[in-house]
Amino acid sequence: MMEQTLAYKGLYYVLMGRISPLDGVGPRELGLERLVARALDGEVEEVVLATNFTNEGEATAHYLTVLLNQKGIRVTRIARGVPVGGELEYVDSGTLAQAMRERRGVSE
Repeated sequence: MMEQTLAYKGLYYVLMGRISPLDGVGPRELGLERLVARALDGEVEEVVLATNFTNEGEATAHYLTVLLNQKGIRVTRIARGVPVGGELEYVDSGTLAQAMRERRGVSE
């Protein structure tokens, strides 16, 4: 999906999983040491997290943010909110609340 957007020109790393303690999947099972090694190669300026906005995706993003921040790596996350072309009356209150928290200024 990231390639289809044509909005990102950098490299990316696919985790191929998410932290899910109920399913027995922890950080070790994801092989995060390869991601950390890549992030510390001296060329990476920022890690953009694009995990699902589920409990498991949130846990994975939080774990990676803490881990990478401790190593001095800048971490950002893709935004979430109202979909393009979406009707506000059909958006759930949680999504709308998150969109309000993550709003940004507009310019002409």
